Amino acid sequence: MVRSSYLEHPEDVLAQWFAWQAETDAALVMVTATEGGAVRAPGALMAVAADGRSAGYLSGGCIDADVILHARVALERGETKQLRYGAGSPFKDLPLPCGGAIEVTIFPAVDRPTIQHCHDTLAARRPAMLRLDTPSGEITAHYRPKLRLRIAGRGADAIALARLARSTGVETQLALCDNEDLDLARAIGLTDLTTLQTPSDLPNAADDAWTAFVLMFHDGDWEIPLLKQALAGPAFYIGAVGSAKTQARRRTALAEAGVDPQQVARIRGPVGLIPSMRDASMLAVSTLAETVDTYHTAAPA
Repeated sequence: MVRSSYLEHPEDVLAQWFAWQAETDAALVMVTATEGGAVRAPGALMAVAADGRSAGYLSGGCIDADVILHARVALERGETKQLRYGAGSPFKDLPLPCGGAIEVTIFPAVDRPTIQHCHDTLAARRPAMLRLDTPSGEITAHYRPKLRLRIAGRGADAIALARLARSTGVETQLALCDNEDLDLARAIGLTDLTTLQTPSDLPNAADDAWTAFVLMFHDGDWEIPLLKQALAGPAFYIGAVGSAKTQARRRTALAEAGVDPQQVARIRGPVGLIPSMRDASMLAVSTLAETVDTYHTAAPA
């Protein structure tokens, strides 16, 4: 068996399922219930090709290989199969260290338009629902679009955050105003780069409710126009690097520029779960952690 990739988001797993469907049979596997501790929540998906390739994962490695074997058998027989692992499972040789239970359903054949609609809705950055019939009844899973991160700034802080976010699979857009920064960003493999020309002529921002915007600037000329632009959109997270004094100065400047106080209050700062990070790499970790936490607690489900 060859694991294709540890894809996580349903949009990506479904895309891989479609790709394999074009060349061979492929099953779709869903976590349909959990009890106690579990690595993945109900609705988590895995795609399994007839030759054993897989994309996505259902556990911390406890059950995935066994699920793939069962999925290949289900494809051969054309039978939907439900499996239970952990407490109450017949598979005594596959205990779950967390002490809970995971139920999965293997679908060797699913309604293609239903899957296509779910994938395309997520790709269009809208919440999606997937409703499938199982032997024990209908199961419905709800998914939100991927986290998108938009960064504007200069220097090591902005580049470190973009590099970390991209390495974790977060769609990342980076806007920089210095040519040296742009050259460095390209040299380390960053893409989706934008040049900031002047504060009065900003690139268009296409933020949605699943976009986070982080200002990595200490520049009075740029800060207010960029923050006003972000506040005009529906981004679920708007953060700005800098000390508490810097944030107070920014809030005053935004108020003087006519921005509503309730809008100004949306700006988080200093950014990060861990205050006062001085190194660019550690500031990036702290900022991304806060962004991800907010995505799971505040972004629309």
